[in-house]
Amino acid sequence: MIASVHEKAVVGFGTASDFYERGRPEYPKDAVDRLIHELAIVPGTTVVDVGAGTGKFTRLLASSGARIIAVEPVEGMRRKLAAVCPWIEVRDGSAEQIPLPSGSADSLTAAQAFHWFRGEEALAEFRRVLRPGGGLGLIWNLRDDSVDWMACLGRIYERYEGGTPRYKSGEWQHAFAATSLFAPLRHCEFAHTQIGTVQTLVDRVASASFIAALPDETRVQVLEEVRALVREHPETRGKEFIHIPYRTDLFLTYAL
Repeated sequence: MIASVHEKAVVGFGTASDFYERGRPEYPKDAVDRLIHELAIVPGTTVVDVGAGTGKFTRLLASSGARIIAVEPVEGMRRKLAAVCPWIEVRDGSAEQIPLPSGSADSLTAAQAFHWFRGEEALAEFRRVLRPGGGLGLIWNLRDDSVDWMACLGRIYERYEGGTPRYKSGEWQHAFAATSLFAPLRHCEFAHTQIGTVQTLVDRVASASFIAALPDETRVQVLEEVRALVREHPETRGKEFIHIPYRTDLFLTYAL
C-alpha cells in the first residue's frame, strides 16, 4: 500500500512511531464521546479507523464495544499499533485502498490523518466501504497558539514543513466541497491540556513527519531549540511538569 501514500508520511512516520506514541497528546474524552454518540458506534457495529498510526485514537473507540478495524499503510506504525493494542484488528491499507468489502462498515474515522489523503479518491473509497447512511468522523489535535510559548514552539519546527500536507491549510476541505457522496461537515471544538515534561515536547516535535525526515544533525539542532525554549520561556522555565494546551477539532458527516 506504500505506493499510494505521500512520500513524507512514509519516510517520516516510518521512523517516528516511538516518538509519536510518547509525544502526541491523547484526545479529550468529551470529543471521543461525542463522536461515538453521533456515529452510533455501539456493540454489533463495525468501525474502521483509517490512517490509524500507532492507535492513539483507535484504542479510545474500544469502550464502545464495537468491532474496530485499524487501517494503516506505514509498516512501522502498524507494528507499534499491534504491540500497544493487540486486541485491535490491524490491516495494511490506505484511505484510497481500504482492504474491506463494499458496504462492510457502519462508520469510518480518521484521526490526525485526512489532510494526508488524496481527498476525492478517499471519499469515494469511504463511500464504497460504508453502508448507506454510515457516519464519518474526522478529528485533529492542534496546538493552542493563543498561548505564547506554544506559538513559539510552532515557529521553531514549522519552518521545516516545506510542502508537507497540513490540516491548517484547509486544503483537505476542498474534497468535501466538491462531493455529492457525503452530507456537509458539522464542526465541534474542544479544549484540553496534556501534562508532560520537556521530553514530552521533544518527542512531540520529533514525531512530526517532516522533522523525522530531516538529516540527523539538523533534527538534533531543532530538538535542542525546543529544550532551550522550555528552559528560557517565563511560562515554562523551571517547571518539571508542563501544562501543554491543545484544542481539538471534530468534523462529522454521513454517507448520502
